[in-house]
Amino acid sequence: KKVQNLSYYLYLLGHEKHLSSNEVNVEKIKLFDLKDLDKATDHFNVNRILGQGGQGIVHKGMLADGKIVAVKKFKVINEGKIEQFINEVIILSQINHRNVLKLLCCCLEKEFSLLVYEFISNGTLSQYLDDQNEEFPPTWDMPLRIAKEVAGALFYLRSSTSLPIYHKDIKSTNILLDDKYRTKVADFGTSRTVVIDQTHLTTTLVQGTFGYLDPEYFHTCQFAENSDVYSFGVVLVELLTGEKVVSSTTTQEVKRFSHIFHLFNGEK
Repeated sequence: KKVQNLSYYLYLLGHEKHLSSNEVNVEKIKLFDLKDLDKATDHFNVNRILGQGGQGIVHKGMLADGKIVAVKKFKVINEGKIEQFINEVIILSQINHRNVLKLLCCCLEKEFSLLVYEFISNGTLSQYLDDQNEEFPPTWDMPLRIAKEVAGALFYLRSSTSLPIYHKDIKSTNILLDDKYRTKVADFGTSRTVVIDQTHLTTTLVQGTFGYLDPEYFHTCQFAENSDVYSFGVVLVELLTGEKVVSSTTTQEVKRFSHIFHLFNGEK
């Protein structure tokens, strides 16, 4: 229960992180032509691929002004993907926080939809956990700072945007690290806004990642504020142990941590 309490503590502690973010107005999202992004990524060269997942492929690119960016190209264009694309643009246009990945521009064509983000050089927290090195030693200071920054971003999403935002997919692969290992929470494709004082969001389809998914949400289809906090708690376990909860090489000890989270949730 101490791990669960610590995750809530860091979540609440995050309110210190969002104060300065309100001083700057949120910029409007720019629109780009496909030909501009095709040129920026060298025709979506496979050698520029940064990563890929269920939503699409992310390429490294350089805009005409020399700015280095990450370009996410959605794999398939259908009604669901377009809705997810528009949802992410709407959500990110409301956000201005130093620990949330910044959306710079977008492109919606007949065959393709693309989102262009600031480029974050050190990959994901998941990749770091897979390959820790001497440059980033596993001291307590670094994991706790990362946890506080993620908590600060979650607190900001819940309390400082025009409408509260549920991220709905907090996990180590959606937390990026810049050149100074500062965090950027990413991937708002499944995120949703809720009216103030709304306690939960009822869905017809459970979305999320096994291992990070709040079991109560899985069983009831009701996503609440503490569902994001639950997922954050799983990430916190990964930071404290130095291993991923969901992995083909996960040790039995870390698997037990995941089981403990399920037991805690059952005691509510």
